[in-house]
Amino acid sequence: MRAGAPPDCAGLEQGRDRRPSPQVLSALADALNLAPSERIHLYRLTKAADGGFTCMGGAQPNRDVRPTVRAILDRLEPTPAVVLNRLSEILACTGGYRRLMAPTGLLDGDGWANLARFVLTDPRARSCYPDWDERADDVVAALKQGPFRADPDIAALADELTIAAGEDFVRRAETVPGLTAATGITRLDHPEAGRLRLSYEVLELSADDDQRLIVHLPADAASEAALDRLEGRQPGGLRAVNG
Repeated sequence: MRAGAPPDCAGLEQGRDRRPSPQVLSALADALNLAPSERIHLYRLTKAADGGFTCMGGAQPNRDVRPTVRAILDRLEPTPAVVLNRLSEILACTGGYRRLMAPTGLLDGDGWANLARFVLTDPRARSCYPDWDERADDVVAALKQGPFRADPDIAALADELTIAAGEDFVRRAETVPGLTAATGITRLDHPEAGRLRLSYEVLELSADDDQRLIVHLPADAASEAALDRLEGRQPGGLRAVNG
């Protein structure tokens, strides 16, 4: 075995382990000091080689947002609000949410932006969330709210995060309860608006939707003024939440 390689990688190096577990791949990625994008590529390569792997089966994550829910988002403008599915994919949002979060990098790239993937694997998330550990706990708790690894789609995402985020995800997956806060305050170091304190409310949509709506409001006068500037509005456009 190569000097310095994790013991669990011995079978992989000797050609005995053709289908390494996510934990083994994570250890290998740590040893090679792979970047998050490289870890995800490693995961996809190994799964493509495994003929038994499939991300299908069971009810697929719902990516269709009902017209009524979209109408609610329209009515909420310019309040930052977003609709997520059980994979934490961003399905729809207000223009206010886009103006708030696009500068952080969350909405970069093609396809469905994923809040959990951004928080746990993108280095920019640690810069924009001063309470990153708490935020990481939140996104993992949301993933664990349902059957977690018994859900094939969640299991596939969990495997990816095990490799891409390593111990930051594995420890939380083992210890964080699958209980998410329905309300609270998030601190955000915004690239353009500075330090923000945002009160949030999580509204679970119908069981058939399998989605949740998260609405953000400024938690103090300073955040209210900063959001108004971000929106290009006169002060008082978004009402600060007292308390």
